[in-house]
Amino acid sequence: MTLPAPGEKLDEIPIGPFDATAVAAYARASGDDNPIHLDPALAASVGFAAPPVHGMRLMAEIGPALAAWRPDLAIRRLAGAFAEPLLVGEPAKLAARVLKREADSVLLRVTIQGPRRGPCLVAEAVLAPGSAAA
Repeated sequence: MTLPAPGEKLDEIPIGPFDATAVAAYARASGDDNPIHLDPALAASVGFAAPPVHGMRLMAEIGPALAAWRPDLAIRRLAGAFAEPLLVGEPAKLAARVLKREADSVLLRVTIQGPRRGPCLVAEAVLAPGSAAA
């Protein structure tokens, strides 16, 4: 098996838009019932046009996208930073690029870009041969 080379990219994948029902379902399943994600009036009171989607819900898009791209590789480490909210009803795109290849793993930069200028999420993932996280 050949590991992907630096510069190799995962084609952009559309994600979302997430509607209020999907956000509420995630809140119930995750236990994160912060009202900022669920109450449009509260979201508006702090300057959002709609409630923001949970950041961890966006992180949850990364695993399946990378597995579909390279099913022979598994995530060994994943860390991300949330930069700009993705609001309920907004579409986004997930993209990834290989930054570095080691003898037995690769480091990828993963972004989720919403409709505004800045990314919603910037993450780094280490992938290595296998099918389950070690």
